[in-house]
Amino acid sequence: TVFNKFLIFRAAFSLLSACGLGPTPPTHFYILEAAHQMSPNDTIHAAKKTVIGVGPITIPTLLDRKQIVTRSEQNTVQIAEFHQWAEPLKTNIIQVLTKNLAAHQAKSIIRVYPWSAYGSVNYRVIIEIDRFDTRPGHSVNLEARWSIMDEKSHAVIKSMQTQIEHPLADSSYPGSVKALNVALYEFSQKLSLALDQLR
Repeated sequence: TVFNKFLIFRAAFSLLSACGLGPTPPTHFYILEAAHQMSPNDTIHAAKKTVIGVGPITIPTLLDRKQIVTRSEQNTVQIAEFHQWAEPLKTNIIQVLTKNLAAHQAKSIIRVYPWSAYGSVNYRVIIEIDRFDTRPGHSVNLEARWSIMDEKSHAVIKSMQTQIEHPLADSSYPGSVKALNVALYEFSQKLSLALDQLR
C-alpha cells in the first residue's frame, strides 16, 4: 500500500541520516575582481589612443572546471565540490586582466579577446597560464608565459615568462581567492610595464 511504501522510505531516510549521509552542504561561489574600475574619462579621445587587445588566453585543463583546485603534498590536488567559480575561470581571468590594464594604461584602449566587433587593435597580448593555484598553508602561485605581438606585422615584440609566489596566510577558500586576486593584479602590473616600453 501507499502507507507501507511511505514507512519504507522513511526508514531508509533515517538509516542514511544515521550513517552521516544527511543533507548536502551548500555550495559557495567565488569570483575574481579587478583592483580598479575604468573611469568614464578613459574613453575620451579614443581615436588618438593605442588599442591593445588582451587574448587569447589559455589555462591548464586541470583548472578549466567550475570547482576550485588546490595543490596538496606528494603531487596531489584537491578539487572542491562545494567551493566553485561563479563563472568560467578563463573568462573571469581575462576580464580582470583587461580591467586592471585599463586602469594602468590611461593612454591606451584595452579590448578583450575576441575584439572583432570593435575593429582592429594595434597590439595583442597572448597569455598562456601554466599555474594559478594555492597550496594551503604554504603559498599562492601564478606562472605564465606571454607575448606582445604587433597586430599589423604579426611580429612578436616581446616574449616573457612570469612567476609569482607569495606566502599564503589564510588557507580558507575566501582567503585563497583573495590571494589569487592579488597575484593576478601583480601580473597585470608586469604586463603594463612591458606595454609602457612600446612607446
